[in-house]
Amino acid sequence: MSWTMFNLDGQRKYLTQSETRRFLDEARRDDPAVHSFCWLIAVTGCRISEALALTPANIDFEARIIVFESLKKRRRHVYRSIPVPTGLLHALRNVLRTGRFRDGERIWSWSRMTGYRRVREVMERASLNGTHASPKGLRHAFGVSAIQSGVPLNMVQRWLGHADMKTTAIYTSAMGPEERDIAARMWGRAFETREKPVAALPGHWSHPDQPAVARRKISQLNQSVKKTSPEPAMAASRALMQSVFVGGG
Repeated sequence: MSWTMFNLDGQRKYLTQSETRRFLDEARRDDPAVHSFCWLIAVTGCRISEALALTPANIDFEARIIVFESLKKRRRHVYRSIPVPTGLLHALRNVLRTGRFRDGERIWSWSRMTGYRRVREVMERASLNGTHASPKGLRHAFGVSAIQSGVPLNMVQRWLGHADMKTTAIYTSAMGPEERDIAARMWGRAFETREKPVAALPGHWSHPDQPAVARRKISQLNQSVKKTSPEPAMAASRALMQSVFVGGG
């Protein structure tokens, strides 16, 4: 692949979970339209152009999903659905109540540059700067958090709209809390340091067996989905996202 999770200077391109929470906390203080826009990008990993293309018809409040058109595809009318937290749906419903939208009218009528500036302004107020402090950094953060939360790789691929799973697999190279805990145990045994394991933050595993347990549960759900409906797997995935992207509303 031609890209990695780090730039040529070795700086990461994604926000950490704590940085994403800081971003969402700051966005909450902004105008409802800006807040919901920032929250949407953070919890769906969508491209900024895909967010700006949304109309009220793309929001399915009953199924609790948002349907995006994958604008980076070579052909039009390729869609993907992503489960979203209930809080975001409430925020979007409030935004829709403030105006009268005609059929096909976009929720955010901004240009791409204006949308980019809105996100960057929130990041600057949250003291987030550097290569990772951008809408693309939020997209990468979503991919990293999904992988580290045990979401199956093929599901992450579909949510992000990647044509090739090899692109999605790049997110597995980001260091997670389990890897740091292993290193902390090594430091304590080999170098007699007093480094403590990573605290169990929201979205972090509190026990080393939890990632494997989560993967087994999702695998079982996926098997049951083949016999019934996609709702159980969607519900499990939505719960995983809720545990990672807290602080939005």
